[in-house]
This record gives sequence, structure tokens and C-alpha cells, in this order.
Amino acid sequence: MGAMTSTTNSRTDLAAGCCSPAVDDVISADQAESLATALRTIADPTRLRLISMVAAHDGGEACVCDLTEPVGLSQPTVSHHLKILVEAGILTREQRGKWAYYTLQPDRLQAIADLVPKIRVSVG
Repeated sequence: MGAMTSTTNSRTDLAAGCCSPAVDDVISADQAESLATALRTIADPTRLRLISMVAAHDGGEACVCDLTEPVGLSQPTVSHHLKILVEAGILTREQRGKWAYYTLQPDRLQAIADLVPKIRVSVG
């Protein structure tokens, strides 16, 4: 019985000595869910290209007619991707006549970036 207690105490001592406490803030469960949702939204090559193209246009605004040909997809497919980005708050949409214009929302992109925790890499 004494040997069993000694082994148990030894394991407890090892566990207590091997774990180091977190020294930086850790994102909350809500923040992790929000970040995961945002990353799923932008984790598509077409959507990343669309964000980049809108950002590259003068004033961070582009007409859907300027975005369709460069991505090599049909206008309805491009509009679908743009709709998803609008719903996520990454772009806004303004209808002008028959064309829709999309504007980048840098504050939303910054909010997404701010949720990404710092990663420290130690090279020993």
C-alpha cells in the first residue's frame, strides 16, 4: 500500500513540475468561435482574391464588373462569394444602377487580425 502512495505522489509531483502557466492572454471561447467563423469565410482562394482586388482599387471600392473576369468565374458565382463577404462584414455593397459596388471594411479585417493570438516560438 505504501508503494502505491509513493508512486501516486511521484506522478503528482512530476505533473506539477512539468506544466508551465500561461503567461499571455488566451482568447475566450466566444472569441475563438468568432475567429473560426471569420477564418472559414475568408479561407477560400476566390474570396481572398476578391478581398485583395477590392483593396487594390482606388478608395478600396470596386464594381462587380471589375471583379468577374480576373477571377475567371461567372458573374453569379462571383456575386455569391461577394454576398458571403458582405454578410461577414468584410465588404459592403452599394447598388448604383445595374451595377453593384463593393467597399472593403478595414475595421472588420483588423478585428479579425486582432483575434489571432500571438504565437511565440522558442528555438532552443
